[in-house]
Amino acid sequence: MSTRCLNRVMLLGNLTRDPELRYTPGGTAVCNFGLATNRRWTTSDGDEKEAAQFHRIVAWSQLAELCAQLLFKGAKVYVGGRIQYREWTGDDNVKRQTTEVVIDDMILLTSRDDSESTSVEEPEDDEQPPIEEEEEEGSSETKEEKSIEDDFEESQEGEDKDIPF
Repeated sequence: MSTRCLNRVMLLGNLTRDPELRYTPGGTAVCNFGLATNRRWTTSDGDEKEAAQFHRIVAWSQLAELCAQLLFKGAKVYVGGRIQYREWTGDDNVKRQTTEVVIDDMILLTSRDDSESTSVEEPEDDEQPPIEEEEEEGSSETKEEKSIEDDFEESQEGEDKDIPF
């Protein structure tokens, strides 16, 4: 029986907003931004259709600082990473969930001069949860990643935990 697993996401799309850079109390950078990917198809009636998907993107450490420096709303970018699901209970005792892509690779495909005048707006969310990851048996997470998350968790004490960034 094989024990091999893979959690890999590759996206090519446009930023829906400027990146937001923050630092944990331990000094580790974390950057969040939205990415829109589009899909086009033709129906059997010959009508052309288009649909957009919106993704939450999270970058850590040096990659986070690079994203904050280089990326901007409307930029076309490739990102690669892993998908992560998080669940939390808000101050109103309502259980919420989010899905995000924690990236480890980013390639900017347009410059500020080449940026397109049209961009896709991401729908507004009510709230975003603090970043938490459960330790799983056989997890390949490094001690540095755990330390970063612990620092972030400590920074959220006494603050509105439904808005992490």
